[in-house]
Amino acid sequence: MRTYKLVLGLMIAVLWPTWATAQTTSFSSPREALRQGVSAYQGGYYEIAMPALAFASSGGEFMANYYLAKIYQDSTGAYTNHAKAYALFEKIADDHLDVDPDDPRARYVGKALTALAGYLLRGLPEIGLQPDPERAVFYLKNASSTFNDEDAQFELAKLQLKGEGVETNVALGRHWLSVLSRNGHAGAQAFFADLLWRGKHVEADPARALALIAVAVDNASPQDSMWIEEIYQNIFCGSADGTRKQATGIVAQWGNRYGRPPPSDQRDRSGLSQLASGPVRTCKNGELVNTIGPRSESIVTAPATARLPAAEQHPFSYGSATGAPTLRDVNVPGAAAPRTP
Repeated sequence: MRTYKLVLGLMIAVLWPTWATAQTTSFSSPREALRQGVSAYQGGYYEIAMPALAFASSGGEFMANYYLAKIYQDSTGAYTNHAKAYALFEKIADDHLDVDPDDPRARYVGKALTALAGYLLRGLPEIGLQPDPERAVFYLKNASSTFNDEDAQFELAKLQLKGEGVETNVALGRHWLSVLSRNGHAGAQAFFADLLWRGKHVEADPARALALIAVAVDNASPQDSMWIEEIYQNIFCGSADGTRKQATGIVAQWGNRYGRPPPSDQRDRSGLSQLASGPVRTCKNGELVNTIGPRSESIVTAPATARLPAAEQHPFSYGSATGAPTLRDVNVPGAAAPRTP
């Protein structure tokens, strides 16, 4: 019986991809194909998602092109094709740039602009696209202001700190990192934590850096978990025991205030997270890298009554949102009033 079950399990494992793909090659409607394609994408089954999304795209379903672009954009997948991703993101932006910001599609138009900006910052040799930071900033400003895209705001903040494609403005870049960190943006939290750890653009604060990167690890999407966990490892391994204990007390409060659930359209890449279920991370001295995030096992027991000093009650207060310069490019024709996140 055990042998039979083992053989049956192996047969299902081998035949499942072929059977599942065959089941998704015929659809009752483009909308049904989109539903199946998005479901497969969220589960990480790109081979099943692609034919469904292609069918939905041919039927005029807006979201199908977006998810196809995301599959082609994923450098860790088997279907990476950045030229196709760029073309699809560009089509989304060109066809819907004037969409009303309250339209459900607006969010994805903003994300398409942000993706295009990423390609413009790096360049795309496959299609002869040279790096163009100024144009990238133009896209990011529109995605940030018109469509309120947090990833665009994050990328702009980093560029403002470096003065790449835009005039250097450390105060404004730091302000937006603060806003995004308070809103639970994992990338901004991790980037800000690294600045706090190194004392760059802000006063060094090891305990707060470790606490913030611990929250970022819990907030991180599967696509971002690798680089965020690398920052966590660096800060954790460089922290003394006293700093870790202090950070654990801070995390006890920050986890609920600055955490956020993963987005509903996030691809399930659980298993890639090294801290959660992959290869064990260790420090150079062989010490195990433990997590101290709110949804992780703490490395020490923090008192339930741990309180932050009064000065730490608003941990990311760098710049005021009131009267702060906006990220809107005022030269954009027909620019609407900017939205302050």
